[in-house]
Amino acid sequence: MVRLFPAARRAIAAEEASPPVWAVDIAAQRDQARTLAAAEPKEEVAEVAGIDADGVPCRLYTPEDVREGLIVHLHGGGFVFNDVEVHDAACRRLANRSGLRVLSVDYRRPPEHPYPAAPDDVDTVVKWLGNDPSLSALPAYVHGDSAGGNLALVAALRNPGAFGAMVLVYPFLDPSMSTPGYTMKDGWNEEAAWYWRQYAASEADLRNPDLGPYLASDEELRNLPPTLIVSAEGDILTDENEDFALRLADLGVEVVAFRAVGQIHGFWRHGKTFPAAESVMAMTAAFLNQHSLRGRP
Repeated sequence: MVRLFPAARRAIAAEEASPPVWAVDIAAQRDQARTLAAAEPKEEVAEVAGIDADGVPCRLYTPEDVREGLIVHLHGGGFVFNDVEVHDAACRRLANRSGLRVLSVDYRRPPEHPYPAAPDDVDTVVKWLGNDPSLSALPAYVHGDSAGGNLALVAALRNPGAFGAMVLVYPFLDPSMSTPGYTMKDGWNEEAAWYWRQYAASEADLRNPDLGPYLASDEELRNLPPTLIVSAEGDILTDENEDFALRLADLGVEVVAFRAVGQIHGFWRHGKTFPAAESVMAMTAAFLNQHSLRGRP
């Protein structure tokens, strides 16, 4: 039985009244998300700057009374949807709550640009950060929600030692969809499978741990930085997320995992609708502050 708070029940009811993701016009859906995001109230930060990170567009948020450190943020959206505009309000809150600079990465998306375009773009940004004289000395952290959590984890695996800590909010990790949560609700597993098919350039990619890091080897995973994983009770990814957290703990990785009771996938970005989103922001800030002494090698 799925236990949900009222706001989560209302969100699911609205979603069920919409066509399935595979029936939507992708370009129109992206435009609609940007329009809705533009109408959201946004917190002020000290500075917002567009950045060209060796060809990858990014947006850098600097809060007032900024502390030393930078969060690389990778947005969710099933790899297909959302962008820096859609995540603008959330990144402003993340910067203000953490007191750290936030670099939001506008990676390429499928189906126009399937795997490995997105993680390659993130690699480019990580390398660019290492060469930028104003940012390379800052302690760096990586953060992502949903598909962005996948990309954050892949970035940490591809760039060992680059990040002092990692935060994954209901990360989308396992293309085999092997955990029990995928039977939670009719239609949700079909939607997840659709996203994986858009992201993968071939069937073989779906068995590649660089695409689905849930499949990574113990040797690859045991060197990850301290990690916070947040799952949502009413989410098909909960078992996947929590099983992964337990695996990291068994491998000796410093990992903390929390389940947001009564919440659904996507709640983190919608602070006005889901009060738990603000709590996760505060938890993220505290976790990164706890590990703020670890800098870039």
